[in-house]
Amino acid sequence: MSTATTPPAAAAASSSAAPAAESLTAVFVRLKLSLLKNGLKQSGSRTAAYVSSIVFAAVFAAFLLLGAILLRGDDDAVVVTVLLTGVLALSWAVMPLFVPGGDETLDPSRLVMLPLLPRPLVRALLVASLVGIGPVFTLCVTVGAALTLARGVAGTVVAVLAVPLVVLVCVALSRAVAAANVRLLTSRKGRDLAVLSGLVIAVGIQVVNFGAQRLTQAGGLATLEPAAEVVAWLPPASAVSAIAAAGDGDYAVAAARLLLSALALVGLAYWWQRSLVRLMVEPDGSTIGAASGAAKEKSASAGLLGRVLPGGRTGTVMERSLRYIWRDPKTKAAWVSSLAVGAIVPLFNALQGTGSVYFACFASGMLGLQMYNQFGQDTSAFWMVAQTISTTADAYAELRARALALLAVTVPYTALVTTVTAGVLGDWSVLPEALGVAFALLGAMMATGAVASANYPYSIPQDGAFKNVAPGQGGLAWISIFGGMLAAALLCAPVITATVLLHLWEGALLWTVLPLGALYGALVVWGGLKVAAPRVAGRLPEILAAVSKG
Repeated sequence: MSTATTPPAAAAASSSAAPAAESLTAVFVRLKLSLLKNGLKQSGSRTAAYVSSIVFAAVFAAFLLLGAILLRGDDDAVVVTVLLTGVLALSWAVMPLFVPGGDETLDPSRLVMLPLLPRPLVRALLVASLVGIGPVFTLCVTVGAALTLARGVAGTVVAVLAVPLVVLVCVALSRAVAAANVRLLTSRKGRDLAVLSGLVIAVGIQVVNFGAQRLTQAGGLATLEPAAEVVAWLPPASAVSAIAAAGDGDYAVAAARLLLSALALVGLAYWWQRSLVRLMVEPDGSTIGAASGAAKEKSASAGLLGRVLPGGRTGTVMERSLRYIWRDPKTKAAWVSSLAVGAIVPLFNALQGTGSVYFACFASGMLGLQMYNQFGQDTSAFWMVAQTISTTADAYAELRARALALLAVTVPYTALVTTVTAGVLGDWSVLPEALGVAFALLGAMMATGAVASANYPYSIPQDGAFKNVAPGQGGLAWISIFGGMLAAALLCAPVITATVLLHLWEGALLWTVLPLGALYGALVVWGGLKVAAPRVAGRLPEILAAVSKG
C-alpha cells in the first residue's frame, strides 16, 4: 500500500516546488514595492529625497544615453564604454560597505526565522533587487553602451544577451558582498564605514576631477587603452566588450567574454547562497571575537602608549584623546577627513602644476580645526573630567595634554605634507619658509581652538552619521570655527610679514623662517592655553550643560 502511494506523493511534492518558488519570488517583489511605498509615506522629506533621486538619475541616464548615441562609430567608443561599465560594477561592489542601511528592505538577517530554502530565496531576492533606482540606472547605462558598440546581426544578438547579464551581475555582486559582510555592517566598524563614506566620495571626486583634466588633453584617451584591454576580460565589462568583438567578427572572443560574465553570475549566486546559509544556520560569534580582539588591542595599545606617553595627568589625558581619535566614529571621521583633505589640496594642485609649497598650510588649517570644541566630543561624560578640575592649574594641565595629543599627530603630518609637496614641485628652496609658516599657522589654530573650546562649546549628537551639531547650537559652531580661523590668520600676521620682508630685503636668510615659525607657534599655543584655562575652570557647569544637549 505504501509503495503504491509514495510515487504520486513524490510527484505532487515535486510539482508543487516550482509554483512555490514562483510564489516566493512574487511575494518578495510585492514586499519590496510595499515597503518602498510605506517608507515614502513616513515623512515628506523622505519622499522629496526619493523623488529627487529619481529625477537626478533619470536626467543623468538621459545624458549618458545621448552621449552613447553621439559616441557611436568613434575609435574610442570601446575604451569609454568598457571602463564605464567597470566603474559601475565597482560602485555596486563597494556600495554596501559604505551605505549599509541604504536598502533595509532586503536585509537577510531579517529572514533568519523563516523556513526558506536557499535557492528559491536567492532567486526571489535577486528578482526583488531589480526593483529600484539603481538597477534601472544600470540598465540605462548598459543599453547606452550596447547602442554604442552593436554592429551587424551578431553584435545585436550579443547585445541582447549582454544587457540583462550586466545588470544581473551588478545586482548579484552587490547582494553577495552585503550578505558576506552583514555582521560587519551591523557592527560599530560598519557604522564607521558609513561615517567615512562622505570622505570616500570627496576623495573620489578629486580623483575624477584630476583624471578628467588629464583626459581632456590631446591623446588623453589613448592612455586608457591598456587599462581597457584588461577590464575587457573582467565581468561584467567583458559582456560589453563582447558586443564590440562580435561586431568585428571575433566570434570566439565574443563568446569567451560573454561566457566569463555568465560564469561570474553563477559564481556570485553560489557565494551569495553560501553566505545566506551561513548567516541563517551558524551562531553569531562576532561578539566573542570582538571582545577578545578588543582585549588584545587594549593590552597591546596600553603597553605601547605606556612606554611612549609621559606619566601623570598629562599622559592619561593624552591617551584618552588618542583613543577618542581611534575609537569614536565622529572623532575618527573628522580626523580622517582633515588628514585626507589636508593632503589632497596641496598635492593635487602640485600634480597639476598649478600649486605652491605654501598650499601645504591648508593641512595646518584642517588639522588645527581638531582643537576646536574639545569638550564636545566628551558629550555628557564631561562631568567626569569636570570632577578633576578645581583650579586654573588643573584646567591648564587638561588643555595642555589635549593639545599635546593633537600636536603629536599634526606636527609630523604637516611636515610630511609640506615636504612631499615641495618634492612634487621640485621647489626645495621654499621648503624651510613654508614649514615655518605652516607651523605658525598650526600653533595659532591650536591657540584659538583652546579659547573657542572654553567660550563656545557645543554638543555633537551621536545618533546621526552626518549630524555634527545639536539643534539650536549651530550659531555657536559657526562662531567658534570661523571666528577662530579669522583670529588665527591675524595671529600669523607677524610670521607672514617677516617672510615677505625677507623676500624683499635678504633672500639668503629665508631659512630662518623655519625656527622663527616653530618658536612663534609654540609661544602662541602657550598663550592660548593660558587665556583659556581660567575660562574653563570658571565655566565648568556651563560647558557641561552645552555639551550634554546632543
